[in-house]
Amino acid sequence: MIDWLLTAPVLLPVLVAGLSLTVWRSPGAQRLLGVGALTAVLVDAVALLFLTDRRGPLVLDVGDWPAPAGITVVADRLSALLLTVALAVALAVLVFAVGQGSAEGRGTVQAPFHPSYLLLAAGVSLAFLAGDLFNLFVAFELMLAASYVLINLDADENRIRAGMTYTITSLLSSLLFLTAVGLIYGATGTVNLADLGNRVPDLPEGLRTVFSLLLLIVFGIKAAMVPLHFWLPDSYPTAPAPITAVLAALLTKVGLYAMVRTQTLLFPRTEPWTPLLVAAAVTLLVGVLGAVAQQDLNRLLSFVLVGHIGYMLFGLSLYSVTGLAGTVLYAVHHIAVQAALFLIAGLVVGWSGSAKLPRLARAAPPPGWLAGVFLIAALSLSGIPPLSGFVAKLVLLQAGAEQGGAAAFTLLAAALLTSLLTLYAMARVWRAVFATGSGRPPAVRPRGAGVRLMVGATVGSVLIGVLVAVGAGPVARVGERAARDLIERDAYQEAVLGPRSEDGAGAGNGTADVGTDADREEQENR
Repeated sequence: MIDWLLTAPVLLPVLVAGLSLTVWRSPGAQRLLGVGALTAVLVDAVALLFLTDRRGPLVLDVGDWPAPAGITVVADRLSALLLTVALAVALAVLVFAVGQGSAEGRGTVQAPFHPSYLLLAAGVSLAFLAGDLFNLFVAFELMLAASYVLINLDADENRIRAGMTYTITSLLSSLLFLTAVGLIYGATGTVNLADLGNRVPDLPEGLRTVFSLLLLIVFGIKAAMVPLHFWLPDSYPTAPAPITAVLAALLTKVGLYAMVRTQTLLFPRTEPWTPLLVAAAVTLLVGVLGAVAQQDLNRLLSFVLVGHIGYMLFGLSLYSVTGLAGTVLYAVHHIAVQAALFLIAGLVVGWSGSAKLPRLARAAPPPGWLAGVFLIAALSLSGIPPLSGFVAKLVLLQAGAEQGGAAAFTLLAAALLTSLLTLYAMARVWRAVFATGSGRPPAVRPRGAGVRLMVGATVGSVLIGVLVAVGAGPVARVGERAARDLIERDAYQEAVLGPRSEDGAGAGNGTADVGTDADREEQENR
């Protein structure tokens, strides 16, 4: 059973993508297949989250080839939590795209849209479940190949030019990633992450530093860490609204996840890492200052996205349980809220015909209910209590205060300033888009089944963030346990490399778990 749970998030979208191509003449069948497949893998991800939280990491040795020689699929609390939120948002965005008519309502692009979207979901799932560097590379390539298609679907000259920036940057980062994988394999003889956790600490310090920085740069490009973010503000805003939303919400978080996984498992530290501290502070400030300077709604949100990657780097750079818990919580919150904001922007731009703030200020305002939805998402992004952004930032600020020292307090100051400037940027959007005035036309009143689907998907994305805030206690506890797993690597490594369970389940069916936390504590006491 666990075999199916671990493989379904990758295999099911791939198989359904192939099936979707065979029914390309029937857009309704394609939409039904896409929504059905993502719903099924979302249920699967929830089951994985429940099981990993109770039993610890779940492992599948593909083809019964044991690690580190074979391909290993691993789900732990961190990967299962992010997988659940990512698939929930991917499903909401797909519903939005269906309501919109699949990529701006042009029927000629429907045939490749749904298969490409499903392959993107499969790549995201594989990235969260990959147990080795090579399959992590494969996951990124699967995601990027699908995203190249989605970004350039039915594109004009400007979109193709922007898409080229994204494509070339992604290819260069992939080449760098492949080089890093080759160098690490040459130095250690393995690409299995759990095995690397044992071998990399034995390498000379200089070589460890080079590998750590190399992986930081590779995943920093994919996560849009400053100064490696240059491609994002020029690429994402030009894509159709649902594509911008899903890429902004998921691809940067996959890069961040890979950074968290490799830096904590391969390069364990007991003190804050200064290069990452500096990168976090610079990312926070450059991103939010860039947002404040923008006059285009989508570019403003893209720079906000860059700035808020800094919060997640903030927690990682501290290398403490509280800091990593803050990173996990912030990633969960940000996936939902950032997707919601881009979907709201898609509705606004679709109804007004422009993304420029000065033009939006003169156009007919959106309906009042959308203003309420935007207000919840914007205040959450700004960290206003009691919304999910406040919960995540509170944990990060607590981590910084616990660490103390000039560097941590400087980072705290940058984080607080970024929150204030984010609130200012959101206020600018509110004033331009939603503020009423005597000189503006009456509010638009869109109707139709497609609009209802788009609105439902947007509200659903916002509700995911609201649920994080409502369930702040349980979510924070899961985040803390996931962070503790990252610091205490034994559970992950034992699940992958052994020992297997005494009943032989691991050897017999290729799966293994290391039991509950209570079981592990009992074994340690013995």
